[in-house]
Amino acid sequence: MPRETSAESRDNHLTLRRVVRQQRLIEILADSPVPVPTEALAEKLQVSARTVERDRRRLVESGVPIVAVPGTHGGSRLPRHDRLSPVSLTFEEIAALIAALVALGPTETDSAGSAMRALVSALTGGPQR
Repeated sequence: MPRETSAESRDNHLTLRRVVRQQRLIEILADSPVPVPTEALAEKLQVSARTVERDRRRLVESGVPIVAVPGTHGGSRLPRHDRLSPVSLTFEEIAALIAALVALGPTETDSAGSAMRALVSALTGGPQR
């Protein structure tokens, strides 16, 4: 007999999938030196173009600096920098990020696991990575 899942459980699963997909979207855009068309993002993320646009809009509304480039060679891109700036966080900010990663699942992606290890290390004063 198939196990039924509660509406809350399904909602949590969909939220988790969305968060992981949005993380991947940011990583894809950050890795590309040129704008990535919505259709290419949809193919890489295995979702519809509409879902990519919805995710992109949510990320932009949250402050992620995704730029829409119009035209034939257009798409979405993130401003690129040769080096990442060091990030200085307060104890409370580190705690907030750890809690967010726990909600995501700190082993859901390699980068989530790496981030969790770095945050816990910073929080506890342990060795960096």
